[in-house]
Amino acid sequence: MTIHQRIVEDMKSAMKSKDTIALNVVRNLKSALKYAAIEKLGADGELGETDAIAVIRKEIKKRQDSVASYEQANRQDLADTEKAEMAVLEKYLPAAMSEADVIQLVEAVIAELGATSKKDMGKVMKELGEKAAGRADNRILSAEVSKRLN
Repeated sequence: MTIHQRIVEDMKSAMKSKDTIALNVVRNLKSALKYAAIEKLGADGELGETDAIAVIRKEIKKRQDSVASYEQANRQDLADTEKAEMAVLEKYLPAAMSEADVIQLVEAVIAELGATSKKDMGKVMKELGEKAAGRADNRILSAEVSKRLN
């Protein structure tokens, strides 16, 4: 089942169970995916899985930033709402890679490309982005690459 199909099914089940948080999050996600598809492919386009995962990660990042702001402003009620929304969004992401898998992938890509310095970081990150396919956060990948390239 594709992400788009799961969203439609989850929207139906959220309506039936009267789960307003999940319903709002799924509706907003569907809208964000449609806007991204229009921007990238035109009105009739539909994003592929990797592009859809990127949009979902972007939505999660927005909520992480909001949580930090709300906690700084002592608004725990709003921060809790954002955390609940993040939990709904995280269901659509593929299973995350373990730390050992990330390290192994980073070392394999560096060896494959023959990267030796920070100048090669862009090439390595591009290749990692394709191979990780949304299963690892780019910040974690970047940190691991930085450790290995001097």
